[in-house]
Amino acid sequence: MNTSGLAPAAPHGSPETATRVPAPDLARGLMLLAIAFAHAPLFVVDIDHGPALLNDLTHGFHNLFVNNHARPMFAFLFGYSLVQLLDRRTRRGSDWVAVRKLLRRRGWWLVLIGFVHMAVLVPIDILAAYGISAVLLVGLLRAKDSTLLWTAGLSLVPATVLVGFAMWYPLSQGRSPIAAGIVAAGMKDPWQLFAERLQAWPFGLVAGVILVVPGVIIGVWAARRRLLDEPARHRRFLIKAAIVTITLSVIGAVPVGLVQAGVWAEPPGAALWAAALTQPFTGYFGGIGMAAVIGLIAIPITRRPNGLATAVQALGQRSMSLYLFQSFVFVGVFYPYGLELQDDLGLAGATGVAMATWLVSVVIADFMRRVGYRGPAEILLRRLAYR
Repeated sequence: MNTSGLAPAAPHGSPETATRVPAPDLARGLMLLAIAFAHAPLFVVDIDHGPALLNDLTHGFHNLFVNNHARPMFAFLFGYSLVQLLDRRTRRGSDWVAVRKLLRRRGWWLVLIGFVHMAVLVPIDILAAYGISAVLLVGLLRAKDSTLLWTAGLSLVPATVLVGFAMWYPLSQGRSPIAAGIVAAGMKDPWQLFAERLQAWPFGLVAGVILVVPGVIIGVWAARRRLLDEPARHRRFLIKAAIVTITLSVIGAVPVGLVQAGVWAEPPGAALWAAALTQPFTGYFGGIGMAAVIGLIAIPITRRPNGLATAVQALGQRSMSLYLFQSFVFVGVFYPYGLELQDDLGLAGATGVAMATWLVSVVIADFMRRVGYRGPAEILLRRLAYR
């Protein structure tokens, strides 16, 4: 779905899908697991419901590898896909003006699709934020590397402060940041939920754009070097990048983890602020480092493809369709007019639902691959954007 951090969409039935390099699609497929992990727990009423030890272990896992890691990885892959589309259209003879118009048109359609996704299904949407990012940042596709890196660094400041405050406030009250972000339906009827989503959407959209911009820009920088397209050639760099970034993110997440676990009880105000800012700041590096790890995993897979890897790649090629599928599942599993498991599952249970949803997505994507079907959302976006 090139549609958003989602894979670059090729024409339905095009031979292009057979020549795609595996790493970017593999990364997008695995990215959907991280997104499911991040979103599913937000639909339960009480994340502490269920076995305490299992919830505590899951909480630690989320803090180290999911919270504020999934979003940067998604943003990185979106930025990467913008360069892929630019290169592909340029090879076909399109000039810069035509490609720029195409990218902006795709961006605006993504905003509309994201709005409908939010209005009809769930209050959590990332498509519209990526659409706005594409519109705003398309000019950077031809900027100097130094401009890219400086812009990414500067944009990281407001992004970190915004997430840091969202973490500091619940931590200062002895609550988990995950619990503070819960969007469970409770006993509200569909019309109440619809009205609340419409009211909150503009603010969420602005915040979402601020949060994804750093990752998008770094993705553009990485795509210029074809880090995921040619992982074997960049193997040494990817190893170093993965080790440094993931180590940094794990260390940066430890202070918040200690506070959440009650090991670091009542930290001083300044220390709590530092912990709340450090976790999302280093999380950006961790999310991008995960993409580097997947690039390394893709090296042996390129030489010896296997069924699982092929299925995950198929998922990555249909990432927007299966991202929307996650929302349908979460509504059906957690909402009062579905299975209503919002009161029965806690953090660990919701994480299990996320894993199961992703596994079903892999099966669906592989079936689509076998029958030669691109994916409904990818086909729709292509028809809208390419007129």
